Parts: sequence; structure tokens; C-alpha cells
Amino acid sequence: MEKYDYLIVGSGLFGATFAYMAKKQGKKCLVIDKRTQLGGNIYCEKIEGINVHKYGAHIFHTSNKDIWDFVNSIVEFNRYTNSPVANYKGKLYNLPFNMNTFYQMWGVTTPDEAQAKIDEQKAEAVAKMKAEGATEPRNLEEQAQTLIGKDIYEKLIKGYTEKQWGRKCTELPAFIIKRLPVRMVFDNNYFNDTYQGIPIGGYNKLIDGLLDGVECHKNIDFFDFRNDINKNENGSFTLDASKNTALGNKTYCFGKVVFTGQIDEFYDYKYGKLNFRTVRFEQEIIDKPNYQGNAVINYTEAEVPYTRVIEHKHFEMFGQKINDCPKTVVSKEYSTEWKDGMEPYYPVNDKINNELAEKYRTLAAKENNVIFGGRLAEYKYYDMAPVVENVMKLFK
Repeated sequence: MEKYDYLIVGSGLFGATFAYMAKKQGKKCLVIDKRTQLGGNIYCEKIEGINVHKYGAHIFHTSNKDIWDFVNSIVEFNRYTNSPVANYKGKLYNLPFNMNTFYQMWGVTTPDEAQAKIDEQKAEAVAKMKAEGATEPRNLEEQAQTLIGKDIYEKLIKGYTEKQWGRKCTELPAFIIKRLPVRMVFDNNYFNDTYQGIPIGGYNKLIDGLLDGVECHKNIDFFDFRNDINKNENGSFTLDASKNTALGNKTYCFGKVVFTGQIDEFYDYKYGKLNFRTVRFEQEIIDKPNYQGNAVINYTEAEVPYTRVIEHKHFEMFGQKINDCPKTVVSKEYSTEWKDGMEPYYPVNDKINNELAEKYRTLAAKENNVIFGGRLAEYKYYDMAPVVENVMKLFK
């Protein structure tokens, strides 16, 4: 019988970090993943010498020095700064909303002028609501306009948001936009965090470092053998894999299971299925060294079907290195409704799904020997740094 302290289902950032921490404590882990590669959604594919973020752009950012030092102890990160640009009907606007944006929108040149314009439009939005008998924003459209005004909402928020969620802003709940970052300085740095960057050599180096020395198996779906797992009196699990050639025709014993997949699937959809948004990518190799001059450009008008275009080389190549690499790779991202068989990306944080997710979380909290972690298992949207932090807390 093969004995392991942990069976880790999923080799994404949560699972890989957990395996690393457990191994440091002398624990034995078995990591399985249903995909043909390790790394979950941060996996990169090497194309034309460029690390392509296969499942969407990932930028690591945090103000927690312990987390930053930890990931840099695995692989050194570069100095990439996320400064996306919005394209609305051929005109470009800097993001997040800052003095560059306000100059491009209205021609204002001082913070006082910008604030006066914003306050004027916010007042108009509040007055319109009150005239209709509303004292609080009733939907995302009203919430956004009371935060930033009509012009920025209509050009930079409305179309993009409706494409992202597949619903009209008037049909989306107000709480989705609780606040909007507004900066009265000429600063295009999207994040306020102290540290940000991309692993030098791509995210595969981070995953490889985290899983170094850990037994990993690809092309194995947990649910193909889940019914063959039996719970022992001491809470551990036994798996008779004698019929499973992928697992080596062995019997396994696991102290605990770390599950990073969909929590509703783990419980056989007992209360029903949770909804997700997913993303479809159209990837193209272009025979020129520089296509759009920036890693991320959002297309905010509703008539353009994709939400943004990613030019991957700009995450890791700077200065002359951009031209030294003669080709470039771009990905157009299309946000769409998730269906069975698609990759689930973003939880749909409306009232119905949040209440359903809470029912599953209540079940999960009663599990003594199963640990649920990551965005699918917790049905929460996470940036990367909080995922690492959550694993660190488990081991503290």
C-alpha cells in the first residue's frame, strides 16, 4: 500500500503551494491534475520564444512582503507594471481612471478641474435617481454613474461590463461595483500594491519550483475514481486503484484530501449547479515584433465582440528585446456564459449563486479530512497573492 499524507486534486497555484509547504514539513503528497500539463490557469505555453499565458493574463501583485519574498525565493520576478489601455471607438484612454484619463476625456489639466467635472456628472446621476423615487442605486449602471459620472461610464465601463457579464448593466446588481479607483495624479499603474511582476521565464518556473520533488500525475480526473475512495475509521482515505492503470494499479492511503475543483461537483450538485463565466481565446502569431505596444488593451465598446487583446511578449520583454524577437503572439478574449464541458473562470456573484455557494460551503466546513481551496472550491474570485496567503495561513 502506498501511503501519502495528502492527495492534492489540482496543480494550480493553491495545490502547488500547498504541496510545497507540506513537503517542507516532511509530508508526502500526491498531486493529480486532469489536464495534460501542470499549473492550472497560470500555465504558460512557449510560442516563438514568448511565454504565452494560455488561460488569460496573470499579473502577480501584493503589498505583503512575506508573500513577495516567498514567490521570489522560488523564481525571481521581473519589474513588469500593469498599465492597461482602453480603446473606445479608436480613441485610447489610460487605465485606471487618472489624470491622463480625464485629460483624454475632457481636456482638463488639473485635479480641481477633473474633480469638478466628475462631481457635476455625479450630481446629475443622483438627481435623476431621486426624480425616479430612488434613494440608493438600483443596479450597476446607477451605481457606476453615481461614482464616476456619465461620460466615463458610457465610454469605458458600460460596453466592457456588459460583454464581461453577458447582461445589461441595468440588470446587474449595484454591489458588483462597490467603488471605482479614481486617481487625481498622472499615474497609469493599475495596482496600488507595493510589489508586482511576472516570473522571469514564465509562470511554469514558479509551478515547477513549487512542485519540485513532489509526485505528480497528469491526465487523471479525480471524479473517474472518486467512488473507489473509502473513508477509514480514523478519517483517512483508502483508494483501490487496481483497475486504474493511470495510477499504477496500486492501493493508496491518504491522510487528507486537498480539493481545488468545483465545490458543487464535489457534492454531486446536491443543491444544484453554480454558474460561472468563462473565456474563449483566439490566438494569433503575427509576423512583426510589436503589434499594439502594450500587454493589455481593453475594448470597451459593445460593438467589438472581444473584451481585450493581450500581447504576451510585453509581460517579459522590454526595450530592445521587443525588437530582437521578430514575431509576436496576441490573444483576443471573448467572455461568454459557461456550460458543461467548458472551463469555469469567474464565479457569478449574484444573490442566487452566493446563497447556493454558501450551502456548499456549509457542507465543506463539516469535513474533517478534506481541505477546500482556490476560486472553484471556495466559489470566490481570487487574485494570485491571496491564494498563496491562504495556503500560508493553513500551515501557520
